[in-house]
Amino acid sequence: MNLRILIAQLNLLVGDVAGNTDKVVAAAREGRDVHRADLVVFPELTLTGYPPEDLLLRPELLERTEAALQRIFADAAGVGLVLGYPRAGVGGLFNVAGLIVDGRVVAEYAKQLLPNYSVFDEKRYFQPGSAASVVDFKGVRLGLTVCEDIWEEGPARQAAEAGAQLLVNVNASPYHTGKAPEREELLVLRAREHRMPIVYANLVGGQDELVFDGGSFVVDAAGSLTQRAPFFEEAMLPVEVELGAVACPLPAAVAPFPSEEDGVYRALVLGVRDYVRKNGFRGAVLGLSGGIDSALTLAVAVDALGAEQVEVVLMPSRYTADMSVDDALEEARILGVDHSIIPIEAAFEAFLGMLEGEFAGCDTDVTEENIQARCRGIILMAISNKKGKMLLTTGNKSEMAVGYATLYGDMAGGFAPIKDVPKTLVYRLARYRNGISRVIPQRVIDRPPSAELRPDQTDQDSLPDYAVLDPILKRYIEQDEGVERIVAAGFPEAEVRRVVRLVDRNEYKRRQAPPGVRITCRAFGRDRRYPITSGF
Repeated sequence: MNLRILIAQLNLLVGDVAGNTDKVVAAAREGRDVHRADLVVFPELTLTGYPPEDLLLRPELLERTEAALQRIFADAAGVGLVLGYPRAGVGGLFNVAGLIVDGRVVAEYAKQLLPNYSVFDEKRYFQPGSAASVVDFKGVRLGLTVCEDIWEEGPARQAAEAGAQLLVNVNASPYHTGKAPEREELLVLRAREHRMPIVYANLVGGQDELVFDGGSFVVDAAGSLTQRAPFFEEAMLPVEVELGAVACPLPAAVAPFPSEEDGVYRALVLGVRDYVRKNGFRGAVLGLSGGIDSALTLAVAVDALGAEQVEVVLMPSRYTADMSVDDALEEARILGVDHSIIPIEAAFEAFLGMLEGEFAGCDTDVTEENIQARCRGIILMAISNKKGKMLLTTGNKSEMAVGYATLYGDMAGGFAPIKDVPKTLVYRLARYRNGISRVIPQRVIDRPPSAELRPDQTDQDSLPDYAVLDPILKRYIEQDEGVERIVAAGFPEAEVRRVVRLVDRNEYKRRQAPPGVRITCRAFGRDRRYPITSGF
């Protein structure tokens, strides 16, 4: 006898309980009618989307969730379902995985381990469960767990001791580089510890800074991978489990792990697509400078939304090199996007004229550079407002870390696709994307980076070489290493102290930056929360 399971790896919308319920019903019917499944397994907090954050504090959300369950009971009959939702109970609110059979909930499991680190703050909303949930279903003892529960040994052991023969783990596990192999290594360990196969269902899609990468998979009781769903896309993954003395998932297709560059690039594309579309914008607009950052951002935007929904604006100043304009025009031509050229000289001169009295007796400095960036920000925001297009900013993580960006200038916008991408990775991604099809002129990749806000300017006039800067930033920001430890690793002390000082004093800028796709294990935003005013 075999048990047929379908993993529904879905892209859901936070707060859209009705729309998410539509997707649940459609997937349940597909599982029942097309795949002849006995059980369809959905991600964590299916009905609300993840993370619902303070929506969970609104009683109306729970009312809508309860109504959604009633609709699912009626409209998705004839197949078992495991799906996630919030449930009010004795002691508070719980993050639940429920087993629905024949129009009723026959078992519920309340998540025991509530993550409260990195991007997670579930203890703000939920109370922890304490007990296993194991139930007979179609000839197998089925155990339920939710996401973080699988990262420690206790909940799986509880389920095994309660007689579980097959463990279902529903997830909303966000992407960062290296996360997918880490998940699988962990599941291999859990399966071997308890001689129990595990079905791992993950969410897919972009939600503000977070991207969920899917990659749902199954391991058998020996910890061997039997199948894996694709990454960064919705998928229906049929799983056939042979029932006997031991439940045995049968081998099936295994989608490959993406390379680091492929994974990051696809995360950026998915993050941009979902942010723009889920927020109801008509497309995207960005400033195209002829530099590497805006070139990569344009490629991501076109791959995410299609050329017909992307518009670029060239805004040359007195310091813009001819080659920058030529390269930007070439990028727009290759990718087939609408473009316009709006020189900023007249606006720049007007602002200098208005400020002439205020600036009397003062030397020219970075103030005038920032005015140029702010002229561009005004132009781009006006186009965004008028046309209903999301303004994408083009700054990278290295720049954001040290404050090499202008408030209300190049930081102005609604979404920052490469905000968490270090400059050295920007170059790798550009080469990766050109390896698929040439979209970025080679000269853009080869020439020294420059903001072009003063004569003959390059980034390295103000910053260490990115090959030195990025490793220092990674150690300080992502690994929390102090100056002494970074210096001991071989970096020049003067450079380390300068970089650390720049990072610390520019927290106020980052607090005002738009959200952007998280691709590292420590991104600015909800992932790294430092005080602006600090004497540390």
